[in-house]
Amino acid sequence: MTLLVLGGTADARHIANTAIEHKISVIYSVAGLVRVPKLACSVVVGGFSQFGGLEKFIAQQGVSAILDVTHPYAQRISSKAAIAAKAKCIPYWRFHRPPWQAEVGQTWHEFSDYPQLVKQLAQYATVLFSIGQLPSELLVPLKEQANSTHQKQLVRTAASAKFDLLPNMHWLKAIGPFALEDELMLIKKHNIKAIVSKNSGGSATKAKLQAAQQLAIPVFMQTRPELPPADNLFTEQSSCLTFLLQQYNQKNTSL
Repeated sequence: MTLLVLGGTADARHIANTAIEHKISVIYSVAGLVRVPKLACSVVVGGFSQFGGLEKFIAQQGVSAILDVTHPYAQRISSKAAIAAKAKCIPYWRFHRPPWQAEVGQTWHEFSDYPQLVKQLAQYATVLFSIGQLPSELLVPLKEQANSTHQKQLVRTAASAKFDLLPNMHWLKAIGPFALEDELMLIKKHNIKAIVSKNSGGSATKAKLQAAQQLAIPVFMQTRPELPPADNLFTEQSSCLTFLLQQYNQKNTSL
């Protein structure tokens, strides 16, 4: 059994490592924009176009199943993986952390439309964008609104900004996990009045939500994108790993 793990998250590294420890043949794929993990298996960096596409890679490497453990907002690769798995008649499984849920005392505003988000943010003097690289769909309305507002924007990303910063933007490079004390200090230092976040789930970046709660700052939470159905969907590492080991043992038994 050759398992292709689509990674880029701490969950993916842990699942891949455990699978390798249990003698499962693993190929790990990562975009490599932030860092490339050191794993005791083949690691593919930068996508599958270098191999002629994902379907060709599956055939060339004898991949018998895909486990998608990418970020919940990595809609493009998740969709491609589901299509490729179906075309090659192999299972497509997915692990995603459960989304955060608003707690008592937290002020959340969910959004999926960037222009509408920008209009809602106009009233805040300083905004922290903690959503990774800002897409052009967001940069355009921000630029258009820049002439009518003196809003300051702090953009925090793990990788170097791949866009031209607007005059009122300050870029901060930072990689989680983040501690509550540090998030409180950051918000106070930059006088943040609102936070824009993706609903990533997990504990690594949850501290910003706790800090926002303590300081009574609103959070604008981007809704998760719709993803194609998976043959099996997991939200807990333990159940995902149990399933993988069962599949591997079944494969061994049938050989």
